[in-house]
Amino acid sequence: MYRLIFTLLLLSFNLFSNNKLVVYMSPTCGCCTYWVKHMEENGFSVETVKLNNVDSIKMINKISPQISSCHTGIIDGYFVEGHVPAKDVKKMLSLRPKIRGLAVPGMPAGSNVPGMETKNTPAKYDVLSIEFNGINKIWSQYK
Repeated sequence: MYRLIFTLLLLSFNLFSNNKLVVYMSPTCGCCTYWVKHMEENGFSVETVKLNNVDSIKMINKISPQISSCHTGIIDGYFVEGHVPAKDVKKMLSLRPKIRGLAVPGMPAGSNVPGMETKNTPAKYDVLSIEFNGINKIWSQYK
């Protein structure tokens, strides 16, 4: 119960982040750390919150298992789930679409996936926009 209250308090303080990206991640996840570095290198101010279980963050933000990944970011009222490239987050923040957030489901690996550059070849993957009605649409595609 206290854990849930603590999590809700954290979220409430970070909903109005003024372009500060708050990333909820496991303390032992290397790819999350590399993604945070990618975001910082692309001009984002990032605060990391290391949790042993990030599922409560996903649940509060209504991030379904079908689109979930290893970390969840919150910025200006949007969520950023998984290894979303910085340019997609910048585009979202400049357009201010009426969506809940962006997601890269799972953990695609490739030279073009921020934080998952474990292969020398690019991965084929989609960045999805998640609407308030739960519908997922392709925001951008990578090959």
